[in-house]
Amino acid sequence: MSARLLPLAAMEKILKQCGADRVSDKAKVALKSVVEEKADEIAIRAIKYANHAGRKTVKAGDIKLAARE
Repeated sequence: MSARLLPLAAMEKILKQCGADRVSDKAKVALKSVVEEKADEIAIRAIKYANHAGRKTVKAGDIKLAARE
């Protein structure tokens, strides 16, 4: 959909904060792919909610509502 902006270092940090001692490069890339895909899905739904409400601005509530689906 758009340019990918999430750094691999952030993926490693997430995995380590969740208890991983070591993280492979392939694991970082896999998590990045999944997170970006899910973020795209949430963003698309949030934009639809904002448009439905007659707004051009996507608000936090739109994101939270879209993430629940």
